[in-house]
Amino acid sequence: MATTSYESLSHSKWDCKYHVVFVPKNRRRMLYGKIREYLGKVFHELAGQKGCKIIEGHMVQDHVHMLIRIPPKYSVAAIVGYIKGKSAIAVARQFGGRTRNFNGERLWARGYAVSTVGFDIDQIRSYVKKQEQLDFLGVNEDGNF
Repeated sequence: MATTSYESLSHSKWDCKYHVVFVPKNRRRMLYGKIREYLGKVFHELAGQKGCKIIEGHMVQDHVHMLIRIPPKYSVAAIVGYIKGKSAIAVARQFGGRTRNFNGERLWARGYAVSTVGFDIDQIRSYVKKQEQLDFLGVNEDGNF
């Protein structure tokens, strides 16, 4: 791996990538149309606010796959919790007609699946890209973000 792919913090060089999967509450098939388009932009914006970068992402009918670079100064749990919480608030604000008092908004189910990505990044990227083809119940929308 070339040294140019490493990021730098004040005292360290790092290249930390994670494959993250999470689902909507009760695994509802709600990631369609306008919500799908809106969430892609929101995910990128929220990741950028914490210094993270979404390398590859895909939303199928009832779950989200994300390949994300997270600096070692943050835990994976903190970043995934931040993205899930803030995106639920953003969706409620945009599509629910509410502008404040968001306690109890639950778009995402508790928990997530995560695995570290080492030198097999091309295999993970192709896996994330092919998720829509593997989802045989899917619609003809493009879920890339």
